[in-house]
Amino acid sequence: MTATYTLDVFSSLDGFGSYGGDGDWGGYWGKQGPELLEHRLASFAAPQRMVFGATTYRQFAAMLAASTETSEVRDPWVDRMRSMPMTVVSSTLQEPLDWPDATVVGGDGVDAVRRLRSESDVPLRSHGSLTLNRALMAAGLVDRLQITIFPVLTGRTGTEPVLGGMEDFDLELLEQRTLDGHTQELVYRPTRHVTRR
Repeated sequence: MTATYTLDVFSSLDGFGSYGGDGDWGGYWGKQGPELLEHRLASFAAPQRMVFGATTYRQFAAMLAASTETSEVRDPWVDRMRSMPMTVVSSTLQEPLDWPDATVVGGDGVDAVRRLRSESDVPLRSHGSLTLNRALMAAGLVDRLQITIFPVLTGRTGTEPVLGGMEDFDLELLEQRTLDGHTQELVYRPTRHVTRR
């Protein structure tokens, strides 16, 4: 049986995954409320394997190393995510990593995730890892696109367009919810768009 793969990303309403250093936004754009945090924690309750690219792994490792136990970087869902087994797709990193149960796989990311999907007995999930996931979307390996849209516009300070550079896809809405009265979570099944002539 093939394991499902979920691409899980955060975004501003105008499509950015992060904000520049000259902005005054807090983490999650300062909009993470109790309902969102509880929902995020619950979404990591079931066994799953995380899949990160090297850049996302480095960012998380650096944020966690610089954080304290009470900082927003250490929200309970992040700690639970960190406790899950993880595969890092990288040609530059080597084991051991500063992560409790992490393995590094080299080579082509598409081939690595295709193997993981056929071998894993738990679902696969990636949070961020935009470059890797653009390639996985193009290869048809992403079963679910989960995008959490925060109620902010970051036209001046936004960096990293979350879905920029993607191929064309049709999206079938599978789930939707409003969290804390203002944050939208949308879950889609992506299908490569076929151009009609």
